[in-house]
Amino acid sequence: MNRDQDTTGRGPAARPGHAEVALVGGHPVLDFANTVAWRTDPHRRVARVEGVEEWIRWAGRVGLFTAGEVTAPPRPIAPDERNRFGGRGEGGDGNERDASSRASCDLTGLEALRSALWEVLDALADGSPLPSGPWEILRRSIVVARQEAVLPPMLPLRWQVRGTGFEDLAHALALQADELLAGPLVRRIRRCEGPGCGWFFLDRSRSGTRRWCSSGDCGNRDRARRHYHRSRP
Repeated sequence: MNRDQDTTGRGPAARPGHAEVALVGGHPVLDFANTVAWRTDPHRRVARVEGVEEWIRWAGRVGLFTAGEVTAPPRPIAPDERNRFGGRGEGGDGNERDASSRASCDLTGLEALRSALWEVLDALADGSPLPSGPWEILRRSIVVARQEAVLPPMLPLRWQVRGTGFEDLAHALALQADELLAGPLVRRIRRCEGPGCGWFFLDRSRSGTRRWCSSGDCGNRDRARRHYHRSRP
């Protein structure tokens, strides 16, 4: 069964487990954008990674953090941050509320970055001007990520995130987006032509004419559709 499609034709099946999330993008940033299946079909769209624990495991799977780093829980909110996130008390309950508030804020920021990337990458695929609002979200994310990052004394130069927790995932992805969109691979970014799919991938084919996120998924569906129309009386 492909992605979230059931066998009844009525819509998406229950969301598969984390281990089944396909990595077809060829780059962590594109796989990040692809964490929603059937992105361009609102009737079938479904999130494939949700919640802190799933995002932490996903980050390890795509190689953004090491095995030891991805087990780190969301950091507690520092005392000077509590007013921003609504923390009131001190002690265990207050710390738990702070951590929960921070995790919720980090999830919101992660989803905002993903939505901005969708629109920027869609514009790239369509050859359209970059949308100002999403571009500003992406730009700010990159600026903040660099402010929070370190630049180790090694060549080639590469910004790296400082921390090891869930709150650093958006920074790591923003730095990866900076590197991808500033480099030669930007010319190889494609969007799957499958109806409703919307997944992105790096076209590393020699001819540069790859059309599908997966030949065995959207490619097979397209071949089945064409066969059906050819065989109709």
